[in-house]
Amino acid sequence: MAGQQNYKKFISYYKPHKKLFILDMLSALVIAAIDLVYPMLSRQVLNDYLPTSDKTLRPFLIFIGALLLMYVVRSAFQFIVDYWGHILGVRMEYDMRKELFNHLQKLSFKYYDKTRTGHIMSRMINDLNEMTELAHHGPEDLFLSIIMLVGSFIAMLMIQWKLALAIYLFIPILVWFAIKQRTKMSNGFKEVKKSMAGINADLESSISGIRVAKSFANENYEIDKFDKGNMIFRGSKNIAYKTMAIFMLGMSFMTNSLHVVALGFGGFLIYKGEMSYTDLIAFTLYINNFLIPIRRLTSFVQQYESGMAGFERFMEIMATEPEIMDSENAIELKNIKGDIRFEDVVFSYNNHETVLDGINLEVTPGHTLAIVGPSGGGKTTLCHLIPRFYEVDGGRISIDGIDIRDVTMASLRTNIGLVSQDIFLFAGTVRENIQYGRTGASDEEIIEAAKNAEIHDFIMGLEEGYDTLVGERGLRLSGGQKQRISIARVFLKNPPILILDEATSALDNETELKVQQALEKLSKGRTSLVIAHRLSTIKNADEILVITENGIEEKGNHETLLNNNQLYSKLYHAQFKGYIPDEL
Repeated sequence: MAGQQNYKKFISYYKPHKKLFILDMLSALVIAAIDLVYPMLSRQVLNDYLPTSDKTLRPFLIFIGALLLMYVVRSAFQFIVDYWGHILGVRMEYDMRKELFNHLQKLSFKYYDKTRTGHIMSRMINDLNEMTELAHHGPEDLFLSIIMLVGSFIAMLMIQWKLALAIYLFIPILVWFAIKQRTKMSNGFKEVKKSMAGINADLESSISGIRVAKSFANENYEIDKFDKGNMIFRGSKNIAYKTMAIFMLGMSFMTNSLHVVALGFGGFLIYKGEMSYTDLIAFTLYINNFLIPIRRLTSFVQQYESGMAGFERFMEIMATEPEIMDSENAIELKNIKGDIRFEDVVFSYNNHETVLDGINLEVTPGHTLAIVGPSGGGKTTLCHLIPRFYEVDGGRISIDGIDIRDVTMASLRTNIGLVSQDIFLFAGTVRENIQYGRTGASDEEIIEAAKNAEIHDFIMGLEEGYDTLVGERGLRLSGGQKQRISIARVFLKNPPILILDEATSALDNETELKVQQALEKLSKGRTSLVIAHRLSTIKNADEILVITENGIEEKGNHETLLNNNQLYSKLYHAQFKGYIPDEL
């Protein structure tokens, strides 16, 4: 059932380009017709127009000229097949890659939590590239092969039916052999796809972590780790190509045997007076026409198995439904005040151990809620539930009284700005990275956002200013500089709700002070949730929430919590007096 759906889906990609597909098939039909008629015309030339003592040379030359013109026409149509046929495949590949990328944008965080980037890259690049070849050559090879096989068989029957039947006795053997080897080839190339995805994943991971590897002098470890995956890939290819070689060898042996059969049986028929020499020459030409589609089909089987293995992997991703989607009657979230409420919220990753259980809290519009506590208590998880990066298992989260599951995710996330400790900058310019906050922003707005983030002066000191390339993941910038660019990005977005996830924890004191000033300016007038590691940065928060694996332990402002002399007080004094509370 799944196979039929895959076929239907694959065929659907031809529909937007059906004119080009029809042109390709018609051109292939003309090529096949010329190839089929040539041996018969050659036979007629040899029988009727070959110049002898009693015949003139002129009809023979006219016929030869006509054959030459025929092949000029064939060349023109061959160009259409070779060029426009490949263009058809390229356009289909574009459509598939676009659809796959769009689908990847819809998938939830949980999918990316358990899927390696290299595996996705392999399906996006390698698999689709092989599908392009199948999309172009597959229908064309199949169409041409059928025409050539049927046409050649009819022509050979017309020349000498006994010899034609003898030749076609080989077809059941060829079909049996092809079917027998097909399953082995299919399984072999599927394993190649899997191991190639593993290679890509290992490569992506090793290159991304090359600086860590060098800092630990672990280059040899990385080489050994990559070599293991590379050996698996090599082994899978060995098996796949062995089955392919057996397939190709068997097909080649049987097709070459046809020439021996034709020569032997044809010679016998000439001896018996049932066939002429010119008939045998024409028949031999048709055997070549007969062998061409067999070789095409041989190539098609290998190409089909490889291409469809890739398409099945493509469809696996396309069949993955986003775990979080807009409800059918979702509304746009507009003009919000920023009143956030958690009501009996329950959440766990992958339905395993509960991370949040029965959480109830309210964040007043325009106020700042700081969230502190030991690692693993669910601070980041709690904040990631607000923009619906993950879906709650129970309870509800509302903004201005509206359940966030009843609004579109685009409008929800447009109203939320996130600044985290782990900053990601795209490998473009400073301008492009700031403009990511609002893609249609003008240069003046970008500069204003940079000034608010206390980063404009630094940018202007760069060699190319705002057009300076930041390097992959912003590697040409310091942690503080990247952080302030990310803050500028949120300034440009100008959301009413702000989430700061340990935004200064990895910075030195001097840089932290600059970033903290930018964050305070950013938080002004917004509903803000601040996850803090350094408690000195959240003393002025309107409310502080202490959360552990047991849930919400304490609530209150800085002074109240210090006077309570409970967990917050112990955490605070631990940072400033150098000891760790026993409870931790």
